[in-house]
Amino acid sequence: MKIIEIKKKEDWENFIRNNSPQALFSSWSWGKVSKYTYSRHEADFIRLGLIDKELNGICQIQKISARRAAFLHLRHGPILSKWTEERFKFLLENVVDYARKLKVSFIRISPLIDDNQTNRNFFRLFGFRPSPIHRMDGEVCWVLDLNLPENQLLLNMRKTTRYLIRTAGKCAVSIVKTTNEERLKNFLKLYSLTARRQKFIGHEGIREEFRQFVKDNQIMIFEGYYQKQLLSSALIIFYNRQAIYHHSASIPSKIPVNYLLQWEVILEAKRRGMSVYNFWGIAPEGKPRHPWRNLSLFKKGFGGREVNYLHSQDLPVNNFKYRINYLIESYRKISKGY
Repeated sequence: MKIIEIKKKEDWENFIRNNSPQALFSSWSWGKVSKYTYSRHEADFIRLGLIDKELNGICQIQKISARRAAFLHLRHGPILSKWTEERFKFLLENVVDYARKLKVSFIRISPLIDDNQTNRNFFRLFGFRPSPIHRMDGEVCWVLDLNLPENQLLLNMRKTTRYLIRTAGKCAVSIVKTTNEERLKNFLKLYSLTARRQKFIGHEGIREEFRQFVKDNQIMIFEGYYQKQLLSSALIIFYNRQAIYHHSASIPSKIPVNYLLQWEVILEAKRRGMSVYNFWGIAPEGKPRHPWRNLSLFKKGFGGREVNYLHSQDLPVNNFKYRINYLIESYRKISKGY
């Protein structure tokens, strides 16, 4: 076995498509977003491949220089064609060497594999522990299978959701779809207002995300208007036969613009031949204070099913600094109701 740096987009994307097609944050385009957003030095980002006669594993590594502790982040990775102790150990040894070279405190991974005891035990063997952060990056997500006729999708929705979609249509709500970057200004303005109102820190790199994914026709802006006023907007990514509800923003209104906007997203996803609409993260059961609770109820109204992936895992490299980070992230998680 050996480790190489992968520099061809086609090789990278083919491996993802065949082994973990839902792994958005391991995609080549997201790697560019991550590199441009977080990298201070050339060495802060790298794409590695595991060769065992042929390509059998990949991982996209980004150094995050957070004030509480610097760490290596492998979002939606690593990806292996087969999860064996031998292969993972060999790959991990190289990642740890890279971590020590960059003097980070820990390694955080979040492969999109099933959340079950077997997989939890697998990572425990190598010294990993569950991350103290909340379940983000679509670990607990709501997905809608699109391989049904439109009328059946409507019938499978919550009655109230179906009614509000029709009501929005009767109210002359209009939905605009665009890939024009100039229209991104509308979204970002609305997003800033939403972040202040709901008291969350907005995502970095949204403009770069749009620029990278639009090159491959993998992103679209949806805007919802009522009486020429923009009330709702969403950025939808189309990646490997799935549509992803990645960013959204809105103004509180009695007009159900959001419902018609989501229905138009579903129709666009079907037109593009997507098999799944991933509504992204939802609140886990039994968390009444969770910040995503109301949004989760909204998403579930469209019908679908819950998917659970393994929670992100941490491997300490500097135990003292990792403990400090662990306490800070644990406190933030509890105080915010996650």
